[in-house]
Amino acid sequence: MDSNQRFLFKAFRKYYRANMPILPDRFTRREFGFMFFDRTYVQRHMGFARPDDLRRFMTGQVPSHSYYSTSYYRKPDAPTMDEKDWMGAELIFDLDADHLDGAKEMTYSEMLVQIRSEMMHLVDSFLLDDLGFTEDQVHITFSGGRGYHAHVRTPDIMTLGTHERRELVDYITGSGLNIDWVFPYNRVPTSQVVTGGGVRTNVAKDRLIPPADSGGWKKRMRNGLMDVVNDLCDVDPKVFKKDYPSIKGSKTDTLVKAQEELRKTRGILFEKNTMAILSPSTQNILVKIMKEDMAHRLSGEVDEPVTADIKRLIRLPGSVHGKSGLRVTPISRQELTDFDPLQMAVPDEYSDEEVKITMRKPSKLDMKGQHFDLDGETMVPEWAAVFLIGRKMADIGFESEVREQPKLF
Repeated sequence: MDSNQRFLFKAFRKYYRANMPILPDRFTRREFGFMFFDRTYVQRHMGFARPDDLRRFMTGQVPSHSYYSTSYYRKPDAPTMDEKDWMGAELIFDLDADHLDGAKEMTYSEMLVQIRSEMMHLVDSFLLDDLGFTEDQVHITFSGGRGYHAHVRTPDIMTLGTHERRELVDYITGSGLNIDWVFPYNRVPTSQVVTGGGVRTNVAKDRLIPPADSGGWKKRMRNGLMDVVNDLCDVDPKVFKKDYPSIKGSKTDTLVKAQEELRKTRGILFEKNTMAILSPSTQNILVKIMKEDMAHRLSGEVDEPVTADIKRLIRLPGSVHGKSGLRVTPISRQELTDFDPLQMAVPDEYSDEEVKITMRKPSKLDMKGQHFDLDGETMVPEWAAVFLIGRKMADIGFESEVREQPKLF
């Protein structure tokens, strides 16, 4: 271990001597896995018969990362997956900030705010609303790093296979959503024309709008269409084109005409649930926006490989994350709304005692109600040092001391 790893090891040991990880239900049926400060491999295929066995392991070995299986096994400590004898698995939704658009330009705090918003959308719009789970069936956990997990443990989902779980991912992400199913054509005869071969009937193809009592994606797209119509009525067409990239090639004059048309009709558009009162051009603009812009914005964020994997290891609640020192924290849906990990997931076992560190580059940090402007050699409370060193933003000690650390073999 180098000096940074030794510092984190001591802080984690102090934490585990005072805290027992939160045991998952039926924990004797779970596989456990761990990573360590002084080893490069993952130690897995482990099972524990008693809570005290897990406690002794954590305090004695002091892992840098701790995991448990989302699956239940008859023999969780068997050395191969086939020998474990799979019994079922939780349904897991993992949201990590590294999947966010523009994540590289965000600060850690900004990423946490954005990914929290994504988790609230996933839980409220899809898990609780569309899929019908109750709040006591959806268990939310801050991962200790840059994201959140949602665990569903109802009996009816335990035996779902990989294929069925992928279908849930497709539903939440809107993958393969058929716009003609959401806004179907209503074909209405408008006139008849006599030709040499007989009579030809002209048909108007107008789009229908899902009714107010719709559910799922139809309800979501109806509400999204309301937002688009209101935006087009109230916003300058040039600004509107920037907000909805799918129509950036449209002529401004065309949008102005659509705007004038919608201002006259938006009061009754959603009462009649049809676009028949709009010109074909305006209908096409709205449907294009809904298909290419809004469907993505209204979808949920899901890490597909995690949800589809029925033999996944996931972070152990009550453990601490090796790259931040923050606690893997279970929270309710109500707590999620205002949850700030840098204030609420910092273990109390890390002290206020000042620690010498050297920043790798200037940075700002808001943590536990304090603001830090950090640069070069400085002193910070132990809890801030754990976070900064874990995130590789700083090294323990002052620069001269860091350079003089001997190499350990």
